[in-house]
Amino acid sequence: MKILLIEDEEAQRILLKKILEKEGYSVSEAGDGKTGIELFTNEDFDTVLLDQRLPDISGIELIEKFKEIGPVVPVIMITAYANVRDAVKAMKKGAFHYLNKPVDTDELLITIQKAIDALNLKRENEELKRQLRIKYQSERIIYKSEKMEKVMSLVYRAAQSDANVLITGESGTGKELVAGAIHNLSKRKDKNFVVAHLAALPETLIEAELFGYERGAFTGADKRRIGKFEFASGGTIFLDEIGDLPPTTQVKLLRVLQEKKITRLGSNEVIPIDIRIICATNKDIEGEVKGGRFRDDLYYRLNVIRIHVPSLRERKEDIPLLVDNFIKIYAQRENKKIAGITDEAMKMITKYNFPGNIRELENIIERAIVFARGELITSDDLPEYLKIQKAYNLGTGKLNEIVEKIERELIESALKKYDYNQTRAAEELGISERVLRYKIKKYRIRE
Repeated sequence: MKILLIEDEEAQRILLKKILEKEGYSVSEAGDGKTGIELFTNEDFDTVLLDQRLPDISGIELIEKFKEIGPVVPVIMITAYANVRDAVKAMKKGAFHYLNKPVDTDELLITIQKAIDALNLKRENEELKRQLRIKYQSERIIYKSEKMEKVMSLVYRAAQSDANVLITGESGTGKELVAGAIHNLSKRKDKNFVVAHLAALPETLIEAELFGYERGAFTGADKRRIGKFEFASGGTIFLDEIGDLPPTTQVKLLRVLQEKKITRLGSNEVIPIDIRIICATNKDIEGEVKGGRFRDDLYYRLNVIRIHVPSLRERKEDIPLLVDNFIKIYAQRENKKIAGITDEAMKMITKYNFPGNIRELENIIERAIVFARGELITSDDLPEYLKIQKAYNLGTGKLNEIVEKIERELIESALKKYDYNQTRAAEELGISERVLRYKIKKYRIRE
């Protein structure tokens, strides 16, 4: 069993750690609240022993933080400043028990055992529900890799709280599916799950889309419209590509997070909302904060729980499972009897690095199903840029032909990676947009 001990007095911390380790417990220690939060966020604990008075944050505030991140983990508060008011306040905030300093060893060990017993009972009761829910999610989120196992573990833990979640990862890794899994496993699962793709919205329309508007609020507003925040109230809103949010809207979103209220454009009516926010970005969000393009106070509000979704090239053992799943989906759609894929074709797919990740893999299989003539997908059914790898490795073809094939592959990959946004693709390739447009025309690349 693992215990997190947060105590700023070094002598007391050493003493308690020795007592607990003698009883067979594994102990992680922290001398302040910030370190305690970092440990609690990144590791699994069975109990927390928490000093009420810390140099940077009070024990009461820390209980609130822990209950946001891991609500089932029991917290036992210890203090040298005991009084009835503090005890009542700690219990109201979710503390399992309250002990006075100097701590009686027998009372401490008995209390810890009771806390762990209570936790185990909760875990047993939740496990069956978890298995049933995960079964549903596993039909959509396909994986067997250890990295995705860790992601799904974080998904389950995040779903047990109402804290804001920031999902990071490259384009096409399945961040929206992860957000949907968190919602479907949460207490809000019976309410709306609303998606807002911020990068796809013109800057002038983002606020209208999120907050709604009244008739006459601007040209073309011929009737009242409910915004996504209001529609999601009671449920979850997923803000995709939060890193693209304009500075003015960042300010308004921060206010919404602080006040739990919105105001439609063209209205003075304040509307309370009960909402859980999950955000995602494929940008280096810390770099955006350092560069002044994203507000640090908003970042800290959104980044309560962090989940990073690995790229497909980091979880290649999942590719065969994903391929089989997409074959079933698109063979049924196209009304074709396709049993699987040849070994040669699968090798070509697994060697590829997939800058567009799962979305790109899905497109490849969908295309292959359309072109397939037999009961198996072959290498002939795969896109040309996958065949380039094989041709290049074999050293076949004239030099200029190979160079052109590689150039085309790089351009197509960059375009797919950024959903055919030519500005971002050109930046990735290190060429101007004018040159990119010329190459697209030259190679007859179509979206």
